Amino acid sequence: MSDKDEIRELLARYCFALDADRFEDMAALFTPDGVWETAFGTGTGRAGIVAQANSIATGVRPKRVHLTTNIVIDLDGDTATARSNWVLIQNVPGGVPIIGSGGAYADRLVKVDGQWFFQHRTIERYIVPA
Repeated sequence: MSDKDEIRELLARYCFALDADRFEDMAALFTPDGVWETAFGTGTGRAGIVAQANSIATGVRPKRVHLTTNIVIDLDGDTATARSNWVLIQNVPGGVPIIGSGGAYADRLVKVDGQWFFQHRTIERYIVPA
């Protein structure tokens, strides 16, 4: 598999883990000192990322899917940057699923022992519910 394909796979694994509330699995996709920068705060290090995700995921959350698209990856040896768009589609009680939010990801990635990890993920959120 090419490096770009491996990075696309990393982006997809992130979405599957996040949507299933498997925050430890999501944090494992980051380097040990990785940074997850969200509109609701920042988690640093895997434990910090899990704590930040848990702080956002309060209460009962509807079923949802994050979709990542328009992925542009720039490789530089064992480092890379990626830019992509995302949208969150979620169920609402008694209604038709809605677009819950959307925006862009800006990623710095690093390859360690043959595996790609997020080093820093910034989440820009500019589509928000009314």
